[in-house]
Amino acid sequence: MLNLVLFEPEIPNNTGSLIRLSANMGANLHLIKPFGFEITDKRLRRAGLDYKELANVTEYENFEDYLAKAKPDRLFAVSSKVDQIYTNPTYQSGDSFLFGPETRGLPQEILDQYEGITLPMQSGSRSLNLSNCVSIVAYEAWRQIGFLGKVSK
Repeated sequence: MLNLVLFEPEIPNNTGSLIRLSANMGANLHLIKPFGFEITDKRLRRAGLDYKELANVTEYENFEDYLAKAKPDRLFAVSSKVDQIYTNPTYQSGDSFLFGPETRGLPQEILDQYEGITLPMQSGSRSLNLSNCVSIVAYEAWRQIGFLGKVSK
């Protein structure tokens, strides 16, 4: 199982979409406060389409609380400020992927502590939408571990 970690998410629609994504791929979703919205926000519920009951979502008071309780074995910091492309590492079940807030990304002190990965973009581009980034990285990691837990239809 993979762990998707949102550090201080700001936009409820993105978080709602990622609740739905995590439920559908069997990933854990970790939300680190403070949030830029109320967790009861209608936009979050609408984007998640009532998947919150099907998803494994855990909230944390801050990054230190997350580290102490989740105890991630391998944590990848996803950022446009690093060079390693997200397809280069070999991922394992249990890996954690940390994504920063939509308007400012992860703090440098966090980037300095963990292996960084990035999604390539055209020159002059600043960033991609958070829910798109998480989806791309999550599905690559899930693909690498053989779509572990996938139910065949």
